[in-house]
Amino acid sequence: MADRLRNELGVREELLRNAMEAAHGSVGHLGEALVQSGAIEAVRLRPYLEEASGFPFVDLGDVEIDRDLAIGLPEALLFAKHALPFRTVKGEVHVAMADPLDLAVVDDLKARLKKPLVPYLAFPKDLEEATRRSFDARSKAQSVLSEIGGESVEEEEAEAQVDDAPIVRLVNGVLSAASASRASDVHFEPMEHTVRVRFRIDGVMVEQMTIPLGHLAACLSRLKVMAGLDIAERRRPQDGRFSTRDEHGGEFDVRLSLMPTVYGEKACMRLLEKKSSLASVDRLGFFPEQQETFRRMVKRPHGLVLVTGPTGSGKSTTLYAALGGINDPAININTVEDPVEYKLAGVNQMQVNPKIGVTFATGLRTLVRQDPDVILVGEIRDRETAEIAVQAALTGHLVLSSLHTNDAPGAIVRLRNMGIEPFLIASALVGTVGQRLMRSLCPHCREAYVPEEEEARAAGVPIGETMYRAVGCRRCGGRGTRGRSAAIEIMPMSDGIRGLALDGAPGAAVYAKACEEGMATMRASAVRKAREGIVSPAEIVRVFAQED
Repeated sequence: MADRLRNELGVREELLRNAMEAAHGSVGHLGEALVQSGAIEAVRLRPYLEEASGFPFVDLGDVEIDRDLAIGLPEALLFAKHALPFRTVKGEVHVAMADPLDLAVVDDLKARLKKPLVPYLAFPKDLEEATRRSFDARSKAQSVLSEIGGESVEEEEAEAQVDDAPIVRLVNGVLSAASASRASDVHFEPMEHTVRVRFRIDGVMVEQMTIPLGHLAACLSRLKVMAGLDIAERRRPQDGRFSTRDEHGGEFDVRLSLMPTVYGEKACMRLLEKKSSLASVDRLGFFPEQQETFRRMVKRPHGLVLVTGPTGSGKSTTLYAALGGINDPAININTVEDPVEYKLAGVNQMQVNPKIGVTFATGLRTLVRQDPDVILVGEIRDRETAEIAVQAALTGHLVLSSLHTNDAPGAIVRLRNMGIEPFLIASALVGTVGQRLMRSLCPHCREAYVPEEEEARAAGVPIGETMYRAVGCRRCGGRGTRGRSAAIEIMPMSDGIRGLALDGAPGAAVYAKACEEGMATMRASAVRKAREGIVSPAEIVRVFAQED
């Protein structure tokens, strides 16, 4: 099959090799890996999959699934069997399967459904997503609302309803829906008459449902109990943390923040999946030449490496990826973070706790006395932290940290504004990374088009060249985007840039020098991703509008 894909469909050798490594010999997994990488569209691959497997192939994103048929079997069973009945035709149940040759699964489903089956081949991830859609957690939450009714729950009664099953199911349903949507944050926002529930998905807020205002106190009391907070306190902000599971057994940590508003308490929850694999540098959106530069920077024996960008631009993920690339039993790696978002095996991680005097500065001062080789500082926020980080970098340690600046060259000016002497910056700094996150186009429904001249100029893409834009399908929830990719610029310190740093040159001069020496800017990286069909020109305009 590999030869035919290479010769007849023109799949590039590198993409085919990577897909085969990820597929572990399975025809379905190979096809899925090729489609996910953007190497080929599912519709072109279909005849090859059917010929290789001997079964018809179904693209679950393009068929209307009979939800009543699907939910007639236990959800856990369908996930365990990697199968999903999706329609009935002339008394026969059509079942999508990751492995249609698994006769034990076929026999089991046939006995349960009491009808003859027609097995279809489907991609494993498509099966998982289609099953999640069929057992939509948001629909379950809505059904709980219908069960509870619209009667208000007085604040005094909220504590009594904490363990009430419907309220528990409502909160769990919202959290499960957020997990299934790959949301990073969940917001309960009280309005004048209702409570708006919104998820942040791929960096953008999406409204999910509304619940009666009278149920807010009970829902928040449930969350407070889970986080170990004071149920009776509703006038002051509170912060807590708890762990929970979604309906499919996935574990995740939840950071809960509560604050009073004019219509009641507002809750914001950050979801952190426990089992999510640590991102590697080659999966962050770096281009090959950027990967090589970044790896050289973080493998230096000493010096300061900074990752810059606004809040929510993926700085922590990049820093964790850097640690993952150099983590070794022969190296003593220590971190001070606020908070510790992911626990790394073999790394000594310290949590900032200002209430007891553990700040970035005091934590960093402690880490320097722990015989470290590598130190990660979650963020440089003040002069004291910056001074200790620079001194540590100058005395034989590799220090990794993040900084809030607009671009990579701006880190030099930011350190100088914090009071760090120019000669110390020039000596300590190894290089800086600037990044922004952009929503990636869904590979299943993106649409080729030629942007109008005005749009092309606004995005900075070539006029008259074919690009891709978002459409929306079942797989991406109708949004047209799925996941995010980073637009990255990397500025390693050179003799020329060190000279400008020593002279206290303005940021514009440093930026111009970096571009002159070959730095690909974030905007240039974004345009390159648009030309490769990863992001849309409209997304470039959205992300870089502030800089423009």
